[in-house]
Amino acid sequence: MPHTFDLLVIGDANPDVILGPLDAPLAFGQREQLVDSGLLTLGGSAAIMACGAARLGLKVAFAGRIGDDDSGRFVRAALAARGVDTRALRLDPDLPTPLTAVLTRGGDRAILTAPGTLAATGGDDVPAALLADCRHVHAASYFLLPRLADALPGLLRTAREHGATTSLDTNDDPAGRWTHPGLETVLAATDILLPNAQEARALAGPAAATTDEAAARLAARGPLVVVKDGADGALAHDGRTLLRTAGTPATPRDTVGAGDSFDAGYVAAVLAGLPAAAALDFAAACGALSTRAHGGTAAQPTWDEALAATTRNGENPA
Repeated sequence: MPHTFDLLVIGDANPDVILGPLDAPLAFGQREQLVDSGLLTLGGSAAIMACGAARLGLKVAFAGRIGDDDSGRFVRAALAARGVDTRALRLDPDLPTPLTAVLTRGGDRAILTAPGTLAATGGDDVPAALLADCRHVHAASYFLLPRLADALPGLLRTAREHGATTSLDTNDDPAGRWTHPGLETVLAATDILLPNAQEARALAGPAAATTDEAAARLAARGPLVVVKDGADGALAHDGRTLLRTAGTPATPRDTVGAGDSFDAGYVAAVLAGLPAAAALDFAAACGALSTRAHGGTAAQPTWDEALAATTRNGENPA
């Protein structure tokens, strides 16, 4: 039977308040600093990825947890406005919706998050019927969601048993430990691991001296490893072969969410049956094009826009 959804995304969703760029270090002592721009927008790695995939034409469902508050209503409305099915977005009666402040400076950013419902989000927030009714399951923000991390190996195995493929973007580990009792088990149930270069090296451990070596070591633990490397493009390692793309040239206005848009592009390309090298090029174009505007979702490309960008760079993804 055909699936109702192309993609189920599991994880974090919250408002982002993005301020910047700072032209000096953040000042305390009740000093007020002025910046050029400020934006209230949809945030959370999982939410941004879901919106990017919907923009590319996938039928997307989202599972997670928000609070019964104005921030939660903002999140639900923003996801729905971008075509994401939110029926599995659970309302928590007690905890607030997470909130993130992003402060930008140059090409870097500082991120402050009040976790709210993140610590309470768990496997019971993901309906079994959805796991059986999608072509692919993507999970994000592994280290921010400890209860969900515990349940994730079982969720991904269940999805695979129903014929779905799986992917994971761990994102940053605020504790800096880069380990979890179930990490090896979840990697074994993950078809595609999607870290950035810094995350890949941290996940691989100190023995990995380079990003290439980190990708190879992570691929030996089970998944295809696809590493985002900013202006240097991206690479993919399947345990035997290393592929690279120089990426799509861009002059970014804001890089918030670019990695999540890359994730959406890669998953969409794989589900469309693009060859490995073409999928990498297409994903890099999605990440680069998403930086054309402030916030993670405002400039996410359509399929045709991303395809045109890869073609302009001398590639033919078709």
